[in-house]
Amino acid sequence: MKIKTWQVIVTAVLVLLLVLFVPVVVKRPASKVLYGPSLSDVDYTEVTFQSGELNLAAMLILPKGGGPFPVAVFIHGAGTSRRDNPWYLSFAKHFQENGIAVLLPDKRGSEQSEGRWQEASFFDLAEDALVAVEFVKTQSSFEYSAIGIIGMSQGGWIAPLVAPEDEDISFVISVSGAAVSTDEQLVHEEVNTIHNMGVYKFLARAIAPISSRSIKNKRQKEFWDKIGGFDPIPYWKAVTVPVFVAFGEKDEYDNVPVVESVRRLRSLNKSNITVKVYPGGGHAVEDPRTHYVQKQLQNDLVAFINKISAQNL
Repeated sequence: MKIKTWQVIVTAVLVLLLVLFVPVVVKRPASKVLYGPSLSDVDYTEVTFQSGELNLAAMLILPKGGGPFPVAVFIHGAGTSRRDNPWYLSFAKHFQENGIAVLLPDKRGSEQSEGRWQEASFFDLAEDALVAVEFVKTQSSFEYSAIGIIGMSQGGWIAPLVAPEDEDISFVISVSGAAVSTDEQLVHEEVNTIHNMGVYKFLARAIAPISSRSIKNKRQKEFWDKIGGFDPIPYWKAVTVPVFVAFGEKDEYDNVPVVESVRRLRSLNKSNITVKVYPGGGHAVEDPRTHYVQKQLQNDLVAFINKISAQNL
């Protein structure tokens, strides 16, 4: 029986699709596990403050003793914030146990805070952080020796917007915050998401720009209209206080282009910016064996904050 040309072509295409996409069916991304303190493990006081017309809530987490304490004001990552998030609580509890006070706000539109983060630009969220810093400065219940901000993930884009706007901010920390533009980071993350589903890397690179456009123009249009095209590097140039930037090595294959972020920050040649990559850590900079945030990172941040606090006394 004579085989027609079109049958050969169709068969070849089907075989190619089978080779390319069968891995997606048989492979699933590994679940991300992070252990940490529960909310009941942390001693805190409920506080509120105003950002424009919005009433924002926060947890004020104080160490034992009379102070003065250095204070770390947290800036949340993407999405809705939750008070029981073990990532934030890991740092907050470790700081509290080592003499560092924490103000951990509920992001606008989350938990007890009013508003909608989906309608907020990075500049809006930076204003929320500045109001949180101002709240710390007006407190009479404790004395502070230094105030700093710690941007978590997406908060690492917001932190350099905040620091130059308040001369009382003494330090900046960024944990897993990309130093590339929002659009570049999205494509990088999409490539990894698609590849980790089992799609070959070259094909994931071809699909990612298309899926990224869908996210920006359809699935999350309201949010991306506010943050699209943002580049943090010009803002990092304006930060003059000590900065500690931390990345997990394995985040390169997940959320953040670590290698390029490190390169861009170091190319600024700013002596006040310290960049450190933690081996084996992912986006949460976790220990891959225990699935807790790496103690080395937590201890490095305590040492960094306490050094600045001592200089301010």
